[in-house]
Amino acid sequence: MTPNAASAPSGPSRRTFLASTAVATAAVAGGMPLLAACGASDSGSGGGSSAGKGAQKLLPAYVAGSVVTPDIPSKNGSAIGFTGKLDLATLKTSVPKKLGKGGKVTVMAPFWGSPPKQDNPYYDAMNDMIGVDVQWQNQDGNTYDQKLGAVLASSDVPDVVVIPNWNMGGKIATAIISKFADLGPYLSGDRVKDYPNLAAIPTDAWRRCIFGGKLRGLPMPSSYVTNIVPLYRKDIFDKEGYEVPRSAVEFLSLAKEITNAKAKRWACMDMKWTAWQMFSVLSGSEKPLGWNLVDGKLVNRIETDEYLEALEWTRKLFAAGVVHPDAMLGKNAPDAGPKFAAGEFLIYPNDISQWWSRTAEQATQNPDYKIWGMDVYGHDGGDPQVWAEQPAGIFAFVNKKASESVVRDVLAVANTTAAPYGTKEYMATNYGVEGTHYTVKDGVPTKTTRGNNEVINAYVMIASPAATIAHPDFPEVAKAQVEWQQRMGSFTRKSSFFGQMITEPSRYTNLMDDFETLEDDITRGRKKISDMQQAVAEWRSKGGDKLRDWYQKLLDDNGSSAS
Repeated sequence: MTPNAASAPSGPSRRTFLASTAVATAAVAGGMPLLAACGASDSGSGGGSSAGKGAQKLLPAYVAGSVVTPDIPSKNGSAIGFTGKLDLATLKTSVPKKLGKGGKVTVMAPFWGSPPKQDNPYYDAMNDMIGVDVQWQNQDGNTYDQKLGAVLASSDVPDVVVIPNWNMGGKIATAIISKFADLGPYLSGDRVKDYPNLAAIPTDAWRRCIFGGKLRGLPMPSSYVTNIVPLYRKDIFDKEGYEVPRSAVEFLSLAKEITNAKAKRWACMDMKWTAWQMFSVLSGSEKPLGWNLVDGKLVNRIETDEYLEALEWTRKLFAAGVVHPDAMLGKNAPDAGPKFAAGEFLIYPNDISQWWSRTAEQATQNPDYKIWGMDVYGHDGGDPQVWAEQPAGIFAFVNKKASESVVRDVLAVANTTAAPYGTKEYMATNYGVEGTHYTVKDGVPTKTTRGNNEVINAYVMIASPAATIAHPDFPEVAKAQVEWQQRMGSFTRKSSFFGQMITEPSRYTNLMDDFETLEDDITRGRKKISDMQQAVAEWRSKGGDKLRDWYQKLLDDNGSSAS
């Protein structure tokens, strides 16, 4: 197992995190006042943005790391890339002395799978290296929101609580402000220089850590370039002479050529995510859900012609019979690896991490297999306009009641876990103990069974380095992934609310709950485009227009992030 890309997916982000200890992201919702100082409250109903006028002075100074030089530097918002083999003898040291003072720190975090016992070689080695006794209180990631609510409503809150964006609904945003410490006195401005690996985290990620006018979170950064790639079977394309389509019309034409239902071959799975990209539909995966300033007016994605056109194009694919039957039944690409490998369908959009994971799983049993990523083109064949995703999606917070010594110990942990690829600290955080949790052969680290059971879902959640892609076993994939991000990044725009941590007034929390289901009903022919137009009209009357006014006030108070 090698480190995957630290990118910020939308829909499949939780699945992505299960497959990698270096990847994640998500969505924010609901709550009470987030930034009282920004003037965004609405008659006491709550909500706000992390982009208040005083936000800049809260941010840590950015100091680029110099311990390790990537083979492929970041460009156009991409991850950094490493394409060489791993040599343990040349690993750098980014934390030359223990910063921890030997204290005990309790951490509650989501966990997918069976959590290991506290007394295991991975936890012991990490704690010894950092100089902090980290005690894990792992909770089921699938029901984490319920546990969070109960713990944050109590007086017994652990020293550190990890909260993904997708668990920030309801009253969680309010609890973040009332329960967790201001880290500004330790990290804002030049103070962060005491923790060099934290100082090397991109500023955009830190901006997402501002809650209630204070710097409260420690981030897991991600690339802001879209992480959804149209993945395809390049080996079959090459064999059959298929060319990668460069427009919506070409895609449908090729899909019809590929499809032969009698031979159990279809062109693709549900291509809705790619349709959003081709038709330049604003991102709808995170708060703000698709709001942007267009020709001086604040518009939501669901009100745009591009949104309807993307749905109509996706509907045409289903109607033409070129989409695998599993997609019609609601089964989609994350669960379809074997059928993709068998050639039952040749194209599917999913998280960029699957470019590597599908390659690795088929390497020995199917040597001719080659998965690759298509560039996204505009629906008319021109350059695309892709919208930026948010630059961080999982955060760690420190209990407001924690003593200074506990806060310092937490930051010691974070400074270690944020170490860059190519360092001893990164290997320890992501792989564990050599010989026990992983072995290295021909420059490729491989986790043992114990490594796969113990070195997961833990220390990387406290803080992580800038988005990184490195696959010593398949360096050509790592190179291609970064270069894909760089090409797509050149066509990426930041919306008016990019980088802001938005919490909407609680009364609007469920306003858009039914839209994804309606989208799928339309693309599968069960509903019509006119049904969506009617739903949008109802959305506006039920609160959409008032929510627009609320977002407009955020813009008036804080300015736009668009670029």
